[in-house]
Amino acid sequence: MTGKSAALLLTDKIFPLLVAVACAAIFAGTHMYVVHGVGAFNEIFVVQMLDEGLNGGDFAAAAGFATGFLIARVLEGPLVGLLDIGGSLMTGVGIGIPAMMLAAGFTGPINNFPLALLTGGIIGLIIGIVIILVRKLMPEGISASGTGVMMGAGNATGRFLGPLIILSAIQYGIPSGLGAIIGAAIFYKLDRHIAGGAILGAMILAGLVQMFV
Repeated sequence: MTGKSAALLLTDKIFPLLVAVACAAIFAGTHMYVVHGVGAFNEIFVVQMLDEGLNGGDFAAAAGFATGFLIARVLEGPLVGLLDIGGSLMTGVGIGIPAMMLAAGFTGPINNFPLALLTGGIIGLIIGIVIILVRKLMPEGISASGTGVMMGAGNATGRFLGPLIILSAIQYGIPSGLGAIIGAAIFYKLDRHIAGGAILGAMILAGLVQMFV
C-alpha cells in the first residue's frame, strides 16, 4: 500500500465507508445464521439471546443488551479514540438491531441476503457519520486514557466462556464435545485461555470424524 493510499484510508471521509463495509458483512452474517444456522459474528452467549427470540418470540434480551452496547460504544469511541468493533458493530449491529427488527415484524432485511447487505451498509454509514460528528464536536484536550480499560474488559470476560463453549459443543455432538474437553484441558495445562482450546479441539475432532466416517 502506497503512502497516499494509507493516508486516504485514515481520513475522516473514508471512515464511514469502512464502517459501512464492516456492518454490511456483519448484518449479512446474522442473515446467514437466521436462515442457515451458521455465520453469526458474535460470542456464543450473545447469539444465544437471539436464539431465544427466534425460538420463543421474545427478543427483549437480545435487543436490550446488544443495542445498549451499540449506543454506549458509539458514544465512547470518540472519547477513547477507538471503535470497539466487538461491542458496537458485532453485538449492536449483528444482534441488537436485527432483534429489534424481528420483534417489530420487519423480517425482510434479515431473510433476504442482498437486502441484508444493503441494510447493514446503511446502518454502518450512519454509525460512521455519527462517530465523526461526535469527534468533531469534542472539546480539545479530552483524555483518551480509557482505551486500555475498554480493551481489557472484553478480554477478561472471555476467560469465563470456556465452560459454556464446552457445553455448546457437547449439545452439538459427541465428537465436538470430546474435542472441546480435550482442547480445553490441553490449553489449561499450557496456562492458556481454555475457550480457545475448546473451540479448536471441537473443530479438529469433529472435522476428523466427518472425514473418516
